[in-house]
Amino acid sequence: METSGVGGRAGIRRSRDVPALVDRARDGDPRAVARLITLVESGDELLPEVAAALAPHTGSAQVVGLTGSPGVGKSTTTNELVRALRSRGHRVGVLAVDPSSPFTGGAILGDRVRMQDHATDPGVYIRSMSSRGHLGGLAAATPQAVRVLEGAGCDVVLVETVGVGQAEVEIASLADTTLVLLAPGMGDAIQAVKAGILEIADVFVVNKADRDGVDATVRDIQGMIALGERGPGEWRPQVVRAVAAKGEGIDDIAAAIDKHRDWLEQRGELRRRREARAAAEVEAIVLGVLRERMGSLRAGTALSTLAAKVADGSLDPYAAADELLAQIAS
Repeated sequence: METSGVGGRAGIRRSRDVPALVDRARDGDPRAVARLITLVESGDELLPEVAAALAPHTGSAQVVGLTGSPGVGKSTTTNELVRALRSRGHRVGVLAVDPSSPFTGGAILGDRVRMQDHATDPGVYIRSMSSRGHLGGLAAATPQAVRVLEGAGCDVVLVETVGVGQAEVEIASLADTTLVLLAPGMGDAIQAVKAGILEIADVFVVNKADRDGVDATVRDIQGMIALGERGPGEWRPQVVRAVAAKGEGIDDIAAAIDKHRDWLEQRGELRRRREARAAAEVEAIVLGVLRERMGSLRAGTALSTLAAKVADGSLDPYAAADELLAQIAS
């Protein structure tokens, strides 16, 4: 048996393993989930078959993103949210995207170390993912990893971003609800204006609210929200105070997430966001295939021949691009 197209070929034995692997993941086997995510991260040739096996089981999980500058307490808040969600009986998946090692490409911080409270809980799966230089606060494989956790039966998937600062807005296109964490005394209100975070936050969490200056931080955020233009019935970002290290304010965060989920469903926005997310996934896969084909053309003479014609003026770059696209499509 062979598979062709986007994913290339797969051996008979490994191909037959995929349905069993998905079944084991749905039964709660963490090793099966780990293997599926590893296949996703490595761009394995079995990905099309994995995606096909997972597809009937995806689309129902709530995806919540957590972003913010380093040091605001994203991992601690994530840890406490897992606790709150488990108390409701939810099965929870966590994808913690970390910076990459420049030597091995692996995740440097290993957020799982900071979430050891849930290490023995069979209803929680935590995975650190290396960003591998991908901009936007996520790893390139994060969207497909979310699908793995959905397919494995997680009711809620929490995605914690790298924490790189102003460029970290990609999470808004992946999550149903995006939490932006800020902390008093870190200049985050000004950073939010610079980064345009006002546009991506569904809920602002002012963490470390036992510090001096929390009232000023809350006022700054509320002032920015008031300046934003929104029509009747549009979502107004919530502002919640918390001290995640003490477990304070976590119920308020969960309530704000619930309120936003209700709004999404009532307005039909949840469906729209998920369709946009699916479109972005399909586009990314297509672009990946095109890049591979471009690489093959670079290895040959087609691109260099066209480049030579553009350089000597016998062909314009747009005409050359059209020729190259025609070769890719053939």
